[in-house]
Amino acid sequence: MASAGVSARNVLAPLALAQFICSFAGSNMNVMINDISQDLDTTVKGVQTTITLFLLIMAVLMIPGSKLTDRWGRKRCFVGGLVLYGIGALLSAASPGLGVLILGNSVFEGVGTALLIPPVYILATMAFTDVTSRARAFGIISGAGGVGAAAGPLIGGLIATAISWRAAFVFQALIVATIVLLGRRLADPVAPDPTRSFDITGAVLSGAGMFFIVLGILQAGTNGTLLIVFLALGAVLLLLCGLHFRAEERSGKEPLLSLSLFRNRTSNLGLVTQNIQWLLLMGISFVVSVFLQTVRDFNSIQTGVVFTATTAGILISSLAAERLAKRHTQRMLIRTGFVVTIAGIGLLLGLALASKAVAVFVPGLFTIGLGLGVMLTPSVNIVQSSFSESQQGEISGLSRSISNLGSSFGTAIAGTILVADLSGNRSYVLAMVTLAVFALIGLAAALRLPAEEAQPRERLAAGS
Repeated sequence: MASAGVSARNVLAPLALAQFICSFAGSNMNVMINDISQDLDTTVKGVQTTITLFLLIMAVLMIPGSKLTDRWGRKRCFVGGLVLYGIGALLSAASPGLGVLILGNSVFEGVGTALLIPPVYILATMAFTDVTSRARAFGIISGAGGVGAAAGPLIGGLIATAISWRAAFVFQALIVATIVLLGRRLADPVAPDPTRSFDITGAVLSGAGMFFIVLGILQAGTNGTLLIVFLALGAVLLLLCGLHFRAEERSGKEPLLSLSLFRNRTSNLGLVTQNIQWLLLMGISFVVSVFLQTVRDFNSIQTGVVFTATTAGILISSLAAERLAKRHTQRMLIRTGFVVTIAGIGLLLGLALASKAVAVFVPGLFTIGLGLGVMLTPSVNIVQSSFSESQQGEISGLSRSISNLGSSFGTAIAGTILVADLSGNRSYVLAMVTLAVFALIGLAAALRLPAEEAQPRERLAAGS
């Protein structure tokens, strides 16, 4: 149930809307790639880089952002992140070239999102203490995120066709202003502690490591040497980061991320499923959007309309999260979600290649939406509920970082395969097969989830 004095509606409305707009930002540009590239005199690769950098900056800064919630307060970080995001949206709307678009969309919106998203899940976890109400809250928030990602192409396409691609960023700024107003009633359940330490070295090493990994992936197909160099550099930095965390813990200091978080098997497997779910959602969205626009010559609105199928699927299954949680175990829902998603990818491959009609993409995208919607909430709930209240800040940041890293992987990996050859169906098939392989990896992780998700000892002791 919601905490005393604050209604569930007052808590959930701004939090769900915030997750919606951040997820929307990651996918709405997909249907405007041709419009943006022509207007700013750039290429599909340039727009892909902008989208990937936005998702990557979110992932890189999500863990530091979650740590700052302890020092600055959850509500303050939430509102501050919204302000930065709004500034970035307006900069993007006025951008005269790709550089300013990257500054506004990738940097300002990315940093703002990294500040505002951890408080969303921390506040929801602390406000809803029993499993059923928390499942409902996470269902609404995760569902809003899934719908935002899936509806991004439709809304972006409508706005771009009716007005301009720039107006889509103005739309984001208006939504952010609305969230700020709704968020005035939010109360921070725990007072900020300005004396809490902040691991700058850990933040730099972890951020740089993830950055170079994704940057290396973006070099695939264009520069093999840089691909190897960046991937190797990223791996070394992440290794150094892990060693730094261990050294900090052994010396009694507080690292950016406690390595104890990775000793929970249930949470680890849940994080893998989260990463792959968002990799699939953003990867499929990018691949299908670009394929429709560059190979099938669809315009923004036609491409956006096709994605209403995904939106409908995610919305239907996400809204049923609470009812499904009462009838089925969370691991069963995650397993089912991956199986259904794999079937959807199969439909996208088979039907799309059999005909050039618009309607052939609908069954696959709808099925994928159903599959992803079924498992988004259980994966979040498994991870968040595996830790005590005192660790919610850390695990929330790690969870969101892993999810956003999955989003950037999806756009970088599948998008790079597709963009390598936009002259026909071959790259589309290769990109979708690659995504299917990742879905199988996610299913394998889901099959290893324990039969019963462990509950935090503190919460069990409290009788909730």
